[in-house]
Amino acid sequence: MNAVVTPLPTKVAPDPSPIGAHEFAEAARVVGRIMQDLGHTAPGYRTPPRVVGIDRSIRRGGTKGATIAVRVRLRPAAAIFADMIDGAVVANDLTGVEAVRCRAALWAELAPLSALLAA
Repeated sequence: MNAVVTPLPTKVAPDPSPIGAHEFAEAARVVGRIMQDLGHTAPGYRTPPRVVGIDRSIRRGGTKGATIAVRVRLRPAAAIFADMIDGAVVANDLTGVEAVRCRAALWAELAPLSALLAA
């Protein structure tokens, strides 16, 4: 059996994403703090998701809470933050008014960072 192998490029273009490791970690800390302030469990965050081709995944860890994996590469800050926020809401099984309140509180804290990164 003959397999076709595509060689890796010798030079990789820099990632144009506005969010680096520092900004991702800061956003994760903000989400965690707000979730705890609202009486919910703060999820853990990692990047990238283990499954290739998806933007977000949620891994539930039993008593340890959930881990939200978010793809950062080649995505705008607002999309990354939206996945972090929605992941926290889903991980805490929030619905209805409580989900809306939670999203509003999280966006209120992350919107300035998102606007700063978009500029």
